[in-house]
Amino acid sequence: MDALLKTEFDRYRAAGEPHPLMVEAGLRAVPHSHPDLDTWRSNFKGVRTVHEPSGFELFGAIDDLWRDLATSELMVVDYKSTSKASEVTLDADWQISYKRQMEFYQWLLRRRGETVARRGWFVYCNGRRDRDGFDARLDFAIKLIPYDGDDAWVEETLAAIRATLSAPDPPAVNGSCEYCRFARDAAAASPHA
Repeated sequence: MDALLKTEFDRYRAAGEPHPLMVEAGLRAVPHSHPDLDTWRSNFKGVRTVHEPSGFELFGAIDDLWRDLATSELMVVDYKSTSKASEVTLDADWQISYKRQMEFYQWLLRRRGETVARRGWFVYCNGRRDRDGFDARLDFAIKLIPYDGDDAWVEETLAAIRATLSAPDPPAVNGSCEYCRFARDAAAASPHA
């Protein structure tokens, strides 16, 4: 889905025109042309920055960038796809990871000196289940979902990660943490324990 959406939005990017989904949503925006966009969308390359306080090199591969025609701010766009009977939203508890991902992308681009809007967009594709048959074809309902990100958590999280990695001992096991329980159980089952 990501590759097809990128190809589709790239056609409008090349023409300097808004995608029909943007028009339908009332956005005064166009897919943004940036000389680094192909790199920023490439896995294992992405948007990169060195965070001096932590010493970390951080990166993330964005799906797309749109430019607000009124403010010239860049809007981070993330493509998502699923197939469910209900309407797609960002309301499930587990979707905090989607929101954090977008906020991290916004933070990365700001670190590179880009003017980034607080509002990003999810292009959410939901596989239609109301068709009479498959017939070697999938149809999707596509919904644009706005999200106003807040990347204030990133700096403190990086400081906490650096502190944990620099500590002389690992943190204590937290019984409510599924990863801590897994590590504890794996260590107990190890023949070298």
